[in-house]
Amino acid sequence: MSEKINTHNSSTADFIRSIYKTDTFIPLHEPRFKGNEKKYLNECIDSTFVSSVGKFVDRLELEIAKYTGAKYAIATSNGTSALHISLIISGVKSGHEIITQPLTFVATCNAINYCNAKPIFIDVDKDTMGMSPLALEKFLKENAKVQDQQCINKISGKIIKACMPMHTFGHPCRIDDIQKICKKWCITLVEDSAESLGSFYNGQHTGTFGELGVLSFNGNKIITSGGGGCILTNNEELAKKARHITTTAKVPHKWDYTHDIVGYNYRMPNLNAALLVAQLEQINIFLKSKRLLAKSYEMFFEKSKIHFVSEPENSKSNYWLNSIVLEDLNKRNLFLEETNLQGIMTRPIWTLMNKLPMFQEAQCGNLTNAEWLADRVVNISSSALL
Repeated sequence: MSEKINTHNSSTADFIRSIYKTDTFIPLHEPRFKGNEKKYLNECIDSTFVSSVGKFVDRLELEIAKYTGAKYAIATSNGTSALHISLIISGVKSGHEIITQPLTFVATCNAINYCNAKPIFIDVDKDTMGMSPLALEKFLKENAKVQDQQCINKISGKIIKACMPMHTFGHPCRIDDIQKICKKWCITLVEDSAESLGSFYNGQHTGTFGELGVLSFNGNKIITSGGGGCILTNNEELAKKARHITTTAKVPHKWDYTHDIVGYNYRMPNLNAALLVAQLEQINIFLKSKRLLAKSYEMFFEKSKIHFVSEPENSKSNYWLNSIVLEDLNKRNLFLEETNLQGIMTRPIWTLMNKLPMFQEAQCGNLTNAEWLADRVVNISSSALL
């Protein structure tokens, strides 16, 4: 580096160290295991049911449904598999198009590609960093028509089958407005709620506004099963389809192996579910801690020109990853370099999906806000304080 450590960036590093009370490396987000994790894992091992059936999978699905307010929850091997299956059972087929946002983790678009469908990228709102309903409505009015209860892209001639907004870093997007737009345009709403367990919009849990919603329990999420995901729905028929297709589409029988459609080995193992049940017991503790951490950051950054991303209006965020918005790309890069040199992991927001080689040909709306955020947003240390 050609210049000395920036004074404010150094004070930010000092502040983060004072919060976590350590002089060692500070990761971006690490799990906390303070409850019944070892107890339940031992119970699972002793039962010998460590694979895709067992009491912890059943218990987890009931408790996730109860917590989120969804009628049904289907545990999967990871969030990406949950997205993939959600698109399949919502009727997405080869050649269909899916509206999503460019500011997201690559799993969102990978799941679309697994279905041989194509993404369409719509801009986000600056305050939520999630899909903008105004941008969505504008794109559809200019580029789509409803014909025979299907949304048709006037440019490509393809069916726009689904819309998949993402609740970025746990902050709910304006999902109620998006829901209304999708209904009006005959588009199925599938929520990518991978990052937003414990987040609510107008008192309703994220992932329950759409026909289907998806959660992730990866090792860096607010609660974890090591790897794992979940499909949420209030539709009994879709829940049955999801459970069937994720269990290799095996027709129930005492001994015969009969499979009626192409299925997937996407169910969560009982071993992972055991870990997650223990984690879920502590979620309110984690959420309280993370809100206190976010408040501390908000107060600290108020003293500078750095904007701390707070929960949007009408929302209660889980503050999975805390984010700040720097003045420009150069300031962002300097902040990243200096904090990481000091042993504090910070990360930029993802590369926009339309910039990746496999999605460069995708149709896009005006992406001004997404491009602005991509140059400025940094995630800072967000592990729960216990």
